[in-house]
Amino acid sequence: MTAAPSSSPSPRFAIIGCGLIGRKRLASLAPGQLAVACDVEIARAEALAKTAGGGARATASAEDAVNDPAVGAVIVATLNGALAALTATALRAGKPVLVEKPAAISVAQLDELIDLSKKNRAPVRVGYNHRFHPALQKAREIVDAGALGPLLFIRGRYGHGGRVGYDREWRADPALSGGGEGIDQGVHLVDLAGWFLGEFTEIAGHAATYFWDMPVDDNTFFSLRTATGQTAWLHVSCTEWKNLFSLEIYGRDGKLHVEGLGGSYGVERLAFYRMLPQMGPPETTIWEYPRGDDSWALEMRAFLDDLRLGRAPEPGLQEARAALAVVEQIYRASGYLKS
Repeated sequence: MTAAPSSSPSPRFAIIGCGLIGRKRLASLAPGQLAVACDVEIARAEALAKTAGGGARATASAEDAVNDPAVGAVIVATLNGALAALTATALRAGKPVLVEKPAAISVAQLDELIDLSKKNRAPVRVGYNHRFHPALQKAREIVDAGALGPLLFIRGRYGHGGRVGYDREWRADPALSGGGEGIDQGVHLVDLAGWFLGEFTEIAGHAATYFWDMPVDDNTFFSLRTATGQTAWLHVSCTEWKNLFSLEIYGRDGKLHVEGLGGSYGVERLAFYRMLPQMGPPETTIWEYPRGDDSWALEMRAFLDDLRLGRAPEPGLQEARAALAVVEQIYRASGYLKS
């Protein structure tokens, strides 16, 4: 689905969900660009509206927020379990949406959103902001230039160590989260692997709960293959203890290694190992990105460009569906889904 290009100035937004991610999304907007802050806890909405200034108002009603005539687009930044229903409310009002990953807690919910988006000609961008991290943007540039040659496989690891009481937080409740580590950090890795390799036609792996006292997984292992045999071998964990992000992209002529995401994950860096004709030690180039995470701002800029150009967002609902379908299949095989 491609929306008609917009000739109007950048739209004003409603943000639904005024917690940590809602605040990050506000920081990516221009002054005065927030029209409505919405949260079931009205005090949080009021605090976000006050921070935004520019005449932003607060409400506890999503219907009120999306139907406000001042609102041209909607950001949905709630817990996983509410994402699909709130996105549907915005789409029925004909409003474009930027919704946090995973956009829903089931493929069935995503299929309903895909239909609503088409019916109401309202585009949806899904917040896989990791694509906009500078090391991953540079990796994409190198791959697209053909410097790695044909891609062979990807190896990825992503994990954190939780905190005291982690297994009593919302992520441990499948009704609110849709699952554990597989749907939390796992969908990011699956999305990135698919961004580089394409569609996965063979899906294997398992989810397990090794440490935390919760009914959702704390580790998920993926072995994914494309129709041509390219492989993504991925592991996500909330028993990592020392926060970790590592994505290695192997081609016939070289290798890329992205590690760190800033903050507790360490300085973000990209290493490019170029194979020489005589093989042996590779030619190595390293980029470091110590200036912090501007992926949220870049993602918002891409969404505004989607609206201005009438461009189909990517990643959108189809890409979100592909990532969640992988997790859902592994959850089902591992006994975390009964249907």
